[in-house]
Amino acid sequence: MNKQEDTFQKVVSLFEELFEIDPAKVTPESNLYEDLDIDSIDAVDLVVELRKMTGIKIKPEEFKSVRTVNDIVVQVDELVAK
Repeated sequence: MNKQEDTFQKVVSLFEELFEIDPAKVTPESNLYEDLDIDSIDAVDLVVELRKMTGIKIKPEEFKSVRTVNDIVVQVDELVAK
């Protein structure tokens, strides 16, 4: 499993734990707002959990352009790589 796949699996687990979303519904192309019904409050909770997962403080503006699950994976991997 490569780093991106590992990050994707962790993100899928977060969606299941935080929002009780069936992991089978979460794909890299899933739109957070349209497909997974994530609202702005959920997004804040997600950023908090990602910070716990990575140990890196995530600025909300870094996640403004995030629309899909894959966008989250890319952002997290970039932050961890810094």
